Amino acid sequence: MLSKEEIIHCLDHLGRFLTEQLTQEDSTWVDQITRAAYLQNGWFEKREVIYSLEYWSKALNSEDLSQWVFDVAFPDSPKKVGLILAGNIPMVGFHDVISTILSGNIAMIKCSSSDSIVIPELLNQLSILNPEIAGSFEFVDRLKGFDAAIATGSNNSTRYFESYFSHVPNIIRGNRTSIAVLNGKESEDELHGLMKDCFTYFGLGCRNVTKLYLPDNYELNEIFKASIPFAYLAENNKYVNNYIYHKALMMMEKKAVLENELILMIENPSLFSPVSVLNYEYYKNEEDLNLKIEQNLDQIQCVVGGNNRLLGTAQSPKLNDYADGVNTLSFLSKLGGLKLSN
Repeated sequence: MLSKEEIIHCLDHLGRFLTEQLTQEDSTWVDQITRAAYLQNGWFEKREVIYSLEYWSKALNSEDLSQWVFDVAFPDSPKKVGLILAGNIPMVGFHDVISTILSGNIAMIKCSSSDSIVIPELLNQLSILNPEIAGSFEFVDRLKGFDAAIATGSNNSTRYFESYFSHVPNIIRGNRTSIAVLNGKESEDELHGLMKDCFTYFGLGCRNVTKLYLPDNYELNEIFKASIPFAYLAENNKYVNNYIYHKALMMMEKKAVLENELILMIENPSLFSPVSVLNYEYYKNEEDLNLKIEQNLDQIQCVVGGNNRLLGTAQSPKLNDYADGVNTLSFLSKLGGLKLSN
């Protein structure tokens, strides 16, 4: 098994490889991998896959990786960690993969059928850089013989996961979403950032904003104006079909919906909204706003705007911005005392 320093060195080189490929005027590697990802999943347009690759090209650097895992001690005997990866946005499970490898354990990876192109290719590139790292992961169709598990899915699938993985240490993740808090004084750049938070990856990620908290008398036309640069959304048939369907549904139900042929906005207390729809809710004062948020913390992945994360940064988390607020690396680093499965 490689040392932590050697793994960091490999990941740093992977980040450099991605940067090199993404900055080439015509990269055959980028063209091939983005085309394959799109053919598998019509939501994974080239722009969205590249956005994810660009994120990891910056995140995979020796300085940030070393700081992230500086206090992680490798176990004497690596444990096999079953990873059930989600497939809602490109490479969404890659953080779990590198967390497992960097904790000195072995990742048993079950990719989503919607996202089984890019992550295997990145790990293939890692193996080319250093063949020994291939001993730190394996791809499986079915998990068995694992010592711990990290599984991500819908709220329905979590019930199955909780039962199936009950005999081992586990992290089970269900549905979450993100919200934005506006005060009415946002600049054009900040509102453009808000739209990035809402519609990067077509709004399919748990870090995508699906609910806006607005001060009383907020001018909603500001949101519609900020959405104009995102007109490319309407070029995707899946997105358009969602827009048409939900618009028709709301009209049949005689709901007061605002729209601009690109996004639908409806006043709705729910945090979750379907693709192409933004829910909004007004707040009277800061105390009222804080109460609304606190009542829903178990459903919130990320908060942008106000005194929280900057607008436009929801889909650019740091390595230690853990999903559901559960420290994955700490969980993995404490597996050393467990007995291995038979």
